[in-house]
Order: sequence, then C-alpha cells, then structure tokens
Amino acid sequence: MITRRTLAATALAAAAAGSAHAQPKGKPLVIAHRGASGERPEHTLMGYTLAIDEGADFIEPDLCATKDGHLVVRHENEIGGTTDVAGRPEFTARKAEKVIDGQKISGWFTEDFTLAELKTLRARERLPQLRPGSAKFDGLNAIPTYQEVVDLAKAESKRVGRTIGTYPEMKHPSYFASIGLPLEGRLAEALKKNGLATKSAPVFVQCFEVEPLKNIGKLVQSRRVMLVSQGPAPVDVTSEAGIKAIAAFAEGLGPEWPLVIPTTGGTLGAPTGLVTWAHAAGMAVHPWTVRAENVFLPKSLQRGEGPAAHGDVGAVFKAIYAAGVDGVFSDFPGLAARARG
Repeated sequence: MITRRTLAATALAAAAAGSAHAQPKGKPLVIAHRGASGERPEHTLMGYTLAIDEGADFIEPDLCATKDGHLVVRHENEIGGTTDVAGRPEFTARKAEKVIDGQKISGWFTEDFTLAELKTLRARERLPQLRPGSAKFDGLNAIPTYQEVVDLAKAESKRVGRTIGTYPEMKHPSYFASIGLPLEGRLAEALKKNGLATKSAPVFVQCFEVEPLKNIGKLVQSRRVMLVSQGPAPVDVTSEAGIKAIAAFAEGLGPEWPLVIPTTGGTLGAPTGLVTWAHAAGMAVHPWTVRAENVFLPKSLQRGEGPAAHGDVGAVFKAIYAAGVDGVFSDFPGLAARARG
C-alpha cells in the first residue's frame, strides 16, 4: 500500500541523495483534464474547445460504454451528477443501485441507455457550489462520443495550426467486461479507424488497471499510461524496481501529483525519486490533477476566503515542472500553459 508516510520517506531519501531529475526534451504537455473543467461543465465540446484556445496540447475524454456498445465521454458511468437525467421523468425507472469496483453506487448508468437516449440528455456542472461560473453553462451541450472528440481535435488542429491530441481513459474496464461490454476492443477499433493506432500518433491511452493496458497493447501500438493514485494501487511507484516493472507494459506514468511533489504538513515538499526512475526506465511522466481552488491546494498555498477561492496554484505548477515532468493534467489548462510559459 502506498501511504503518505511512505512518500514522505521517499522524498526525504531523494533529497538527501541530491537526486537530479532528467528534464523532458521539449516543453511539458498541457493536458486538459476533462476539458477546461474548472470553467465549463466537464467532458463537453465547449469545454474542450475552450481548453484548446487556452493552450492545451491534449484533451482528455473518459470513456464509458452504452447499452448498444458505443463509447461515450463521461467521468463515471453513473451520470446523475453530470447530466439532467434525474429531472427527466421518462428515465425515472432507470435509476438503479450497482456495485462498481467494490463500491455500492445509486444512480443512472451509461450501460442502461442507448446512445440515442443519452443524446437527449444535457451536461451540467458536477461541482456547482464550487464552480458556479461553470454551472451557468448547464444544459448547453450533449454527451459526446469519443468519435466526436477525435473529430473535434482534428478540426481544431487545423484551426489553431498545431496538433491537438486526445488522451482517452478506459473507465472501470473490468466492470464493463463483466457485463459484456469490454472497452479495449471498442477503443482499439476507434483508434485504428482514426489513424491513431501507432506510437507516433497524437494519443495516449490511460487506465488505473494493469490488465486492460496490457490487453489494448496487443491490439494497437498507441502509447499507454499507467495511472496511480496516492492510495492503494496495483503497482509500486515508491521504488526504482517498481517503476521499471511498469515500463514493461506502459510508455508513460500518470501519478497523482503529490506522488511527485509531496505535501507534508500542508506545504510543498522535495520531489520524490519518481520522475528520475520513470525517465531511466524510458517512460514519460504526466501527473494529475492540478486545480486552482483552495480546497484542492495545501494549506500554505490557500488564499482568500472559502474553498472556492483560487489559491497560489502557480507554486504547484512551478514545483511540478521543475521536477522534470513531461506533461501535467489540469482543470485549468490556461493556468498550466501560462505557468509553463
């Protein structure tokens, strides 16, 4: 189990050894986490377009399956918090209680709707009290498919004169496989269809589960990224040997950002050895997710009044970039791009 105590010890050891972190060859990528999700409802075409205008290099769609096998873009397969489904009387009877990855969840789920039915819903802000400015855009966009996001990225690449990539995440792949809707083959087909099945294509496929990453690697050559949170994880990122083992099936590592810069005692600590180890193993490092609001920042960086006020997020970006990462996920891609500047 990866604990904060373990990470703190790793950070101290790295600092004591004077560990030097390899720098990426070019500017770190700015990855728009669910779009410009601090300013527009997440996973909407308007949010992705804003992110690109703000300087994002990649836009991130989380992928879930529909009843009829399409890949739609939602952070979770439960959509009660990000759409208007709860207020749609025609779908009242679809409310259900399920166990997803060991957690009992009540709500409405993508796999119980056809794509046509989901397209009648409208997206809404998931955190309206924290992000009232974003909530003003509720109801304006439908749920997009992965194909629509790829099409947007291609069109925007032409408009802005630079390549915009997509960074799809397979959500709950073991669960979807258990109900007869495996994600790997569907995503692989979409990547092949759009010329994104090679290592040089502007795409990264990410997942918190090991086997799905291995599985999709048998179907396409697209780069894969292993996601790791601060809590219990199926892989070890606290040792060089653990990182090297991940490199056997992934081209990149997506750690929760305090795994790179610990926040011991409410302040930013010294970098861990994670970036050095990953680079030595030939992997890119793209930490997630930097957010501007006080509630998401260590106490020493909080500013103003209340959890929704923006703190000194620039200090987080500065520390992460200085650690030598190859990219960073943010709900505020414009701030990430300016800090990289």
